[in-house]
Amino acid sequence: MEDILLLEAIERYLNGGMLDEEKAYFEQLRKNTPEIDQMVVEHKLFLQQIEHLSEHRNLKHSLLEAHNRLVEKGDVYEGGEISTKGLVVQLWNRYKRVTAIAASIAGITALMISGLVAYFAPSANNSQIEQLSKTMNQVVLNQRALGAKIKEVDSKIPPNVEITSSGSAFLIDGKGYLVTNAHVLKGSGAVVVNNKGKEFNAKIINIDIPADIAILKIDDEDFTPHILLPYSIKKSNVDLGEELFTLGYPRDSIVYNMGYLSARSGLNGDTSSCQISLSANPGNSGGPVFNKNGEVIGILSNKEVSADGVVFAIKSKGIYKLVDDLKESDTTFKRIKLPANTSIKGKSREEQIKELEDCVFLVKAYNQK
Repeated sequence: MEDILLLEAIERYLNGGMLDEEKAYFEQLRKNTPEIDQMVVEHKLFLQQIEHLSEHRNLKHSLLEAHNRLVEKGDVYEGGEISTKGLVVQLWNRYKRVTAIAASIAGITALMISGLVAYFAPSANNSQIEQLSKTMNQVVLNQRALGAKIKEVDSKIPPNVEITSSGSAFLIDGKGYLVTNAHVLKGSGAVVVNNKGKEFNAKIINIDIPADIAILKIDDEDFTPHILLPYSIKKSNVDLGEELFTLGYPRDSIVYNMGYLSARSGLNGDTSSCQISLSANPGNSGGPVFNKNGEVIGILSNKEVSADGVVFAIKSKGIYKLVDDLKESDTTFKRIKLPANTSIKGKSREEQIKELEDCVFLVKAYNQK
């Protein structure tokens, strides 16, 4: 049933029968789901082949009608004996001075029509129909296979586990190192999901519960490292009233929020965090807080919220401390290199978000049942 509904949606999309909002949603779905995009392409090809066959049949019908009209008018003869006298009289009465030219044209026309009729004869059409039938069968098989794949839950979360918590995380090293809140990782394992919905296995390599910071490492051969991150991690403090924005996952798709620094310290005068005025949900926890230059100034933390529209962020200096502690305790992590430059300074907010969203992930923590 879902396959039929999907095909109906593709049909309406190709025929221009979707409303603007529905069309925009479907085009985004095509962009994010290669399987559906392939189905659209194949279905469009199928419709074009049907239209091509219909055009061939119509042309054949028109040619046959023209041929019959010429036969009835005496311009072309089919079968039986031809009366030479009748032909000469008819040509003389119709063309008179250009008898020879007319006769030549009539002969050429007859040859062309005969050739075209032979080309579009049933035997040729049968071959085309047979080929089209094979194509149709292959398209149907492909669509069934793709439909089955769409219905599958291609998840890297192990079976027989339960999701214990979720939040956001962002890259601090293009090789797959991410930072998030410690309270987001309430479980024995985790997967992270990028903005295209692709999941990757991840492992916790350092966690500081009192500071509420943790570092994850994507441990998955499907992950493609980022050569350069478009943002830097700021070491100095932010000015009061400075415009800030966040990206995170309070739901399955990435969400943007904008606000400003409303206090240089956090709850109860905590100097390791700051207070930000913006709207955020629990799933935003662990997400990056950027200034207008595309520099990370902190990690959003919704662990304690005292009022609506007010959240706290752990200052980015905490990231440097946690990474330094990790390098000291385990020399295998000496190669972690935090980004020092931002390439999105001066760009519009829309352009900044397009470059940033690939670096922000949804985190799903789980435990064995």
